[in-house]
Amino acid sequence: MKRTTIMDQLRDWARTIQRDVVALYLAARDPRVPRLAKLVAVCVVAYALSPVDLIPDFIPVLGYLDDVILVPLGILLAVRLVPGDVMADLRSKADLHSVLPKSRAAAIMVVAIWMAVAAAISWWWFKGDITANSTPM
Repeated sequence: MKRTTIMDQLRDWARTIQRDVVALYLAARDPRVPRLAKLVAVCVVAYALSPVDLIPDFIPVLGYLDDVILVPLGILLAVRLVPGDVMADLRSKADLHSVLPKSRAAAIMVVAIWMAVAAAISWWWFKGDITANSTPM
């Protein structure tokens, strides 16, 4: 009888999450999935695959908390919103995909959204500094 170690359990959990991310990618394109579930699935997959994090990874401890907590919670929410029989079918299809589908347009869209958010935050942040430092002529 083989004993499972904590590392084996973590490895299995990581594989399950990876499979569910692929299944959610497929769910976003499946007509049997409700719109709310599609919206949540798209947001979770985009965040999970995005090179930009809400909290940067170089910040000690906090940088990895979003990857360890937010992504699995988002996956759990999205999976619960997808009907059970549809999710089972999508998981079996996800098992057939060894690599995530690559879409250059999706990558450009994710980067453009993050840049727009960063620009909006920067504009909002510096808007007060510019008007406070300007002198009337």
